[in-house]
Parts: sequence; structure tokens; C-alpha cells
Amino acid sequence: MKIVLPDWDTVSANDVGFSVFSKYGEVICCGPTLPEETAEKIGDAEVVLCNKTLITREVMEQCPNLRYIGLFATGYNNIDLKAASEHGIVVSNAGEYSTQAVVQHTFALMLSLAGNLTTYDNSVKNGCWERSETFSWFPHPVHELWGKTLAIIGFGSIGRGVAKVADALGMKVVVSTRTTPQNCPYPVVSKEDAFRMADVLTVHCPLNEQTAHLIRQETLDLMKPTAFLINTARGGIVREQDLADALNSGRLAGAGLDVLEKEPMDPHTPLKHAKNCLITPHIAWSPLETRERLIGIVADNLEGFLAGTPRNQVN
Repeated sequence: MKIVLPDWDTVSANDVGFSVFSKYGEVICCGPTLPEETAEKIGDAEVVLCNKTLITREVMEQCPNLRYIGLFATGYNNIDLKAASEHGIVVSNAGEYSTQAVVQHTFALMLSLAGNLTTYDNSVKNGCWERSETFSWFPHPVHELWGKTLAIIGFGSIGRGVAKVADALGMKVVVSTRTTPQNCPYPVVSKEDAFRMADVLTVHCPLNEQTAHLIRQETLDLMKPTAFLINTARGGIVREQDLADALNSGRLAGAGLDVLEKEPMDPHTPLKHAKNCLITPHIAWSPLETRERLIGIVADNLEGFLAGTPRNQVN
């Protein structure tokens, strides 16, 4: 059996290996794969294990031996699921591998905004504290999270993890989600009320037709001018020009983003130089321990498929 990894460099920085897959067949590991190269690289392989490689209907039609697509990801919007089902291809995702890491990064962004850490770090390194007449130099606002309202959009494993940490910090949690969760200890509110109530609004939902550009001028206008926005989900949930306008005009106090609509980042994105906009390069999922867990889940999924009992199948 031939197994192709068309974008292994998105999973490993030469710190984790793919030998775990070798017991299942011949492994062909590729560097970055352009859309026009995908079908050629997959070729006659039966299995593809990928992260963000776009696998369309056309690719499937050119790769008739393909029977299984295993994702190094929770999201699967890069796979044409309808076409996969029509071609008898099983698609499995990696489920909840990154929950702990994304929760951690969500609060890293939130705490950095609340403490104005980037501004203070830059100021200190530029000599401002050295020139201070007092022991404590605090011209830039710093805020407590205790007692603030955290509105969570999406209440899967990551949303629940975020709520648990927010509890520990003394925040008031409200939840907005497509399906009402059972035994939820927090108030469940509409999306509009979530935007209105939030001192911090954090997004933990998939990107789909219902959530594309969920964060846009109309919803941003509902928010308090003192509020922060956190997005560690998918960049397409935010209309970037609208968010930049809100930040630059002072209609929103700050944003912490780990994802953008185009990745790698478009150098012309209006968010690049927006006021109080903290951007990290899609790293919330990437701790070494997290990626090691991810590889284990993908291997287990493949083993289940080969045994005739697919795990985490999404189509």
C-alpha cells in the first residue's frame, strides 16, 4: 500500500517523524504541494495523510486508487466531502487533539491584550522605564479579567476548555452555540446578545456557510468599545477590513488573532497595521506535545480504516 504525505512540513519542523506510518505501507513524504501538483503527487496511492492540502473532486477523479484521506487537523474544509463519498473514499479527522493547546493560546492572547504586554515590552526596550521618575511606569491601560464577561461562540471541546479556565480567573461566562448543549452551567444566549454582552468575545466554531464573516461591521457594531476579540478558530470567520476599521476608529479596544483569511498572511491585509491587533502565525495548535498527540491519532485512525472500522469519519 502506498501512503502519501503531501504537506508533511506543515506538521513537522524536523522535530517529529513519520516512521509510525511505515508499518502500514510505503510512505512518500512531500514538501509543500501546490494545488496543481496534488493529483500528480498522490498518483496511484491508496492513502493520503494531509493537513491543509486541497483535495477536490478533480483530484479524486485523477487518483482512482485513493480510498482513504486522513487529516492532520480537526477542520476538513479543504476536502470535498461529497465527492469523497461518491468515490467511496473515507475521510477521517483528528478530533480533539489540540484542545489544551488552543485553550492555552486563547488565554495567552487574552492576557496579553488585558495587560497591554506588547506595548509595555516595546516601551521598556525603548528606554521608557529607564527615564521614569517613579518605580512603576503605567501610562498604557491595563485591565483585570476577573468579573468581566467572556462570550464564547461555539461550545465544543475547546469552548468548554476555555470556559473552565475563565471560571478559574473569575470571569462571567456566556455561551452562544448552534445546538443547545446539555447540562451547560453557563447562560446560553443568541449570537447578537453574545456580541452585546462581551467584554471579551472568543470564537471556537468551524468555518462554514453560517459562520463565514460572522464577525463583520454589523456584529462588531454591537460590541462595547472597551471589548476585546479573540479568534483562534478560522480566519474566514472575520471580515478583515471591517475588523481593521473597528480597531482603527476606536469602536473596539483590541483583537488577538491566530488565524487570517489568507495563510500565509497577505502582506496587504488591513489587519497588519491595525491598532492594538495582536497576530500570531496560526501556532495555537503547534506545541510539540500537541503534534505528537496528533500523529498518534492519525495513525490510530488509519489503523481503524484498514481494520474495517473507520474512526472519526466525517463523511
